[in-house]
Amino acid sequence: MTEPRSDEPRTGGNKDVRLVGVSKRFPVSKKETLLAVDRIDLHVSSNEFLAIIGPSGCGKSTILRMVASLEEPTSGTVMVSGRPPHELALAHRLGVAFQDHALLPWLSSWENVALPYRLAGRKPDADHVAALLTLVGMEGFAGSRPKQLSGGMRQRVAIARALALGPEVLLLDEPFGSVDAVTRRRLNLELQRIWSELAITTLLVTHSVEEAIFLADRIVVLTERPGRIKLVRDVPFARPRAREVLTTDAFHALADELTLALDPEGSSPELDG
Repeated sequence: MTEPRSDEPRTGGNKDVRLVGVSKRFPVSKKETLLAVDRIDLHVSSNEFLAIIGPSGCGKSTILRMVASLEEPTSGTVMVSGRPPHELALAHRLGVAFQDHALLPWLSSWENVALPYRLAGRKPDADHVAALLTLVGMEGFAGSRPKQLSGGMRQRVAIARALALGPEVLLLDEPFGSVDAVTRRRLNLELQRIWSELAITTLLVTHSVEEAIFLADRIVVLTERPGRIKLVRDVPFARPRAREVLTTDAFHALADELTLALDPEGSSPELDG
């Protein structure tokens, strides 16, 4: 499988993500705001797979949404490939897949994957759409609608759709959080295979320590809200990673360290009046 094609111009050779001093506050009343993430400095290198883990409500998804141009930072800067995220979004250079697959129920798998072309005002590349369905293991279900697919199959289609226009960065927010454990492990293997073929800069938000270790090159652990970077760890396992790596002592040792780092430290929501 070759790199996804696109008629849109690339931004250059370095397809990275950089957050500098990024904080985000949300209003909770006329006089108060809630500090969700605080002074985040983070660099995702070109072609790196980075995972963010942390307690519920710590701002993991908020960080990803700022990179996706779905939220604006209150302070600090977010850059993707050296440009503000909204420029990449307008140029259809960001691929995003959420826990809720958000497939249109009246469209087939093929039509859902082709949708980004239509939203960009372009004619779908039939060969490329078919190749993406094959890449995610859905070549036999091009004509199936979402209600005819299992949860895992719908997520495969959602990932194919996120890759349709050859994005420079892939953003994944708990993409397998709604499927059962067995399906999730199988989809982790599939996502690793897809990523290995495309080598695309990827930012994954997940609650699963094991998933983060299996998929990522590097893992960032956030504190409780307000989310701050507590720990960063390189993942030492060579690629491709077989299922057997999950049973090794080194895997379990890293999982134990990261799980311990998730323990609360008595932090609480910070309100400004």
